[in-house]
Amino acid sequence: MNYANIIIPFIGGLAMFIFGMNYMAQGLQNAAGTKMKSILEALTQNKVMGVALGALVTAIVQSSSATTVMVVGFVNAGLMNLTQAMSVIMGANIGTTVTGWLVSSSEWAKMFSPTTMAPLAVMIGVILQISGKKMKHREIASIIIGFGILFIGMHTMSDSVSPLRDSQVFKDAFTTLGRNPMLGILAGAGVTAIIQSSSAAQGILLSLAATGLVPFNAAVFIIMGQNIGTCVTALISGIGAGKNAKCVGYMHLMFNIIGTVIFSVVAVIFFTSINPAAGEGIISQTEISAIHTVFNIGTTLLLFPFSNLIIRVAMKLNGVVQTTNGDEGQLLHLDKRMLQTPSLAVEGAKQETIRLGHIARENLGCALEALHDSSPEKIEEVRQRECVVDRVCDGISEYLIKLCTLQISDRENQIVTSLLNTISDMERVGDHAENIAELAEEMSKEDLSFSHNAMEELDEMIRAALSSYDNALKALENDDIASAAKTAVYEDQVDDLEKKLRAGHIERLSNAECNVNSGIHFLEVLANLERISDHAMNISQVVLNEHRYNRNLNVEDNAMA
Repeated sequence: MNYANIIIPFIGGLAMFIFGMNYMAQGLQNAAGTKMKSILEALTQNKVMGVALGALVTAIVQSSSATTVMVVGFVNAGLMNLTQAMSVIMGANIGTTVTGWLVSSSEWAKMFSPTTMAPLAVMIGVILQISGKKMKHREIASIIIGFGILFIGMHTMSDSVSPLRDSQVFKDAFTTLGRNPMLGILAGAGVTAIIQSSSAAQGILLSLAATGLVPFNAAVFIIMGQNIGTCVTALISGIGAGKNAKCVGYMHLMFNIIGTVIFSVVAVIFFTSINPAAGEGIISQTEISAIHTVFNIGTTLLLFPFSNLIIRVAMKLNGVVQTTNGDEGQLLHLDKRMLQTPSLAVEGAKQETIRLGHIARENLGCALEALHDSSPEKIEEVRQRECVVDRVCDGISEYLIKLCTLQISDRENQIVTSLLNTISDMERVGDHAENIAELAEEMSKEDLSFSHNAMEELDEMIRAALSSYDNALKALENDDIASAAKTAVYEDQVDDLEKKLRAGHIERLSNAECNVNSGIHFLEVLANLERISDHAMNISQVVLNEHRYNRNLNVEDNAMA
């Protein structure tokens, strides 16, 4: 037997299977991109919803490993807690069974035979991708093309291993795996860990089953081993993440090991004492899909009531005691793992941008307090927090630039561009806060102060400037067009006050009614406050432009419909 003629086509078929699966998953993710944020928000409702949505997301990305890696990123970015993560993990195990049913459909739905459906799917997908004018058409084309390539790869794998049905060596090997549960589990775990995809490992098993090589008992233990092997990806992904994120890998591993132990004991009893003949029979692709589904749903039902216990054990093993806020300059909502799902990475970047805005606002308030009381402690606090603002701003910028290199939709690209402009405005607000603190320090050193009338005028402008910035932040955080409109009102008020107070103060200076040096500092404070309100207006303009973009998009869609 020429094994080269078996191995080379098999590897090529596996490559097509993985490529088709990933291409289809990318199309599904792009199509569902705008809904991913609402999916994530729904996770906060209850555990059952988390399980359901974990299954849905895994069905979309076609890999429980990929879903778990995303969960590690979400936990590390603070977008998900461990209770939510546990629910998603349980759902991911259920969602990964979709691939098996998709492939085995050639048995239970003859019309989906790879020889007829795969070329037809690729042809339809290519025509749609070439002729489609809208992004939605290209996303659907990606799904169809990926579906077709997946089936072609599966068909190639099955054909390549068909000569092995007459090989006594392979028959004996699978018989050994069936009689020795530990070897079967290790084989399934090993292959899955190596190729880093439970769906691809399942595809290999299904292709071998199509040749009539795989006994029932061997398949059962290999399937359970595959569920353990898929945990390796999450454990590796946790390297370099925070302790909470590392707990996700431990939770995933414990969940699958406990399920495997329980069902292995049941399987051993069944195949040795109840019905030994059943274990020696040849398994079909449909039966593999059914067993995989029963195993994952059964494990979820059994361990669902004990999910909190699994979380506590994972935290204990990983040394997690209590989460703390820690360094303010640490990026809380950004994680490179989230880049696998650009729509959620964009949302994380927006949340981190909002956090940057609040840090800058806190520094502005501190600087204005220093202007009132000339406190050296507050001035130093402003300087230290300005370093934090710069660090967070740089971190967000780098993350957004990475996002720009990914395959993101026009809508997401527009949001990324807006966020880049927004963090620049927030960083400039931080600079103006530092300028005000430095002015307060200079006045303290020169033993200068503003007159009572000048301070009252300044306080009026400070209130207007702070209101403009606060409303801009509120507009960005809540997507509130009313707050954006208020920002414009306050910005106009600041402009009017700046002109009025500048003219009045110049008149006082000309009449020698106040100290010249104090007067210069007064005018510099006015200029900084006016610039702060300008940046606030730029931030609120992002929200106004977003609403305008959505309105125009709806008009275009209705016109094309």
